Amino acid sequence: MGKYSIGIDLGGTKILTALVNIESGEVISSIKKKTKKDKGADKIVHKIIKSINEVLSESQKDITEIENIGIGVAGQIDRNNGVVINAPNLDCANLNLKEILEKEFNRKVLIGNDVEIATIGEMYFGAGKNKTDFVCIFVGTGIGSGIVQNGRIRYGATGTAGEIGHMIVDIGGRPCGCGGCGCLEAYASRLAIEKRIIGALKKGRKSDIQNYIVEGKPIKTSMIRKSLENNDELVTQILNEASEYLASGLASVINFYNPELIILGGGLMDAVDYFYEKSIQIAKIKSLPTPSCNIKFAKAQLGDFSGVIGAALLSKYRD
Repeated sequence: MGKYSIGIDLGGTKILTALVNIESGEVISSIKKKTKKDKGADKIVHKIIKSINEVLSESQKDITEIENIGIGVAGQIDRNNGVVINAPNLDCANLNLKEILEKEFNRKVLIGNDVEIATIGEMYFGAGKNKTDFVCIFVGTGIGSGIVQNGRIRYGATGTAGEIGHMIVDIGGRPCGCGGCGCLEAYASRLAIEKRIIGALKKGRKSDIQNYIVEGKPIKTSMIRKSLENNDELVTQILNEASEYLASGLASVINFYNPELIILGGGLMDAVDYFYEKSIQIAKIKSLPTPSCNIKFAKAQLGDFSGVIGAALLSKYRD
């Protein structure tokens, strides 16, 4: 007992639940469920409880063999009380997940932000292992980051440090989901890149990616990668533009925080080497000479499991 924990990565499109060996970081079993059509507090809670029970059943473990349950949520979190204050992509607000799940499973429950838990995962068993000052940046539907200072996550005065996606890179620029304009997220996230591609196609631009797109479905990272491999002009142009903006954000982090390492994760970074390498190359040029010469970059090593591993480790980290 005490060797295993359950980690849950709760996002706007999926709930990934896993049984994790917290001594080795090994994912014993995992289950992924879609959240896209089933949002709202009641439905989310139901799916979480069902996922936990399914993972236990699949791994042939009893809840009494589990030390605790950790959850990372894409939204604003009250870490001390285990409350999801606001998660717009899940249609949830003021949801006390800690209270509900502790009553259901009689196990300690801890809640964190989704990027926070992914950073913890990488710090213990990924690219940030044995590093004390680094920044994890995840490029997905949005862009978020976790800051590690002297081996501990830097939360900031209000617990919201690391919102690199809302760094302003273009005054009065594109509208962002946060309500502001000109945020990095509106230029370099996967969603921003998808919007640019679709907009260009609607204006009559031709692209190899048209061979892969299914009407009414989002553009997948694999489609972008295939089009790049086929030297598609439109996709290459839009990725180059996104790289310039992302590099500006990275250069600002390098100049301001001066970390020893920046870890880049998320589907685009993991699957599209061109985007990863181009962004790093430009960031080094744009940042100041001294920190630029010393900064190191690495890809996140845990892939889709960085969140569930980090969530399972929440108790260990916070103790």
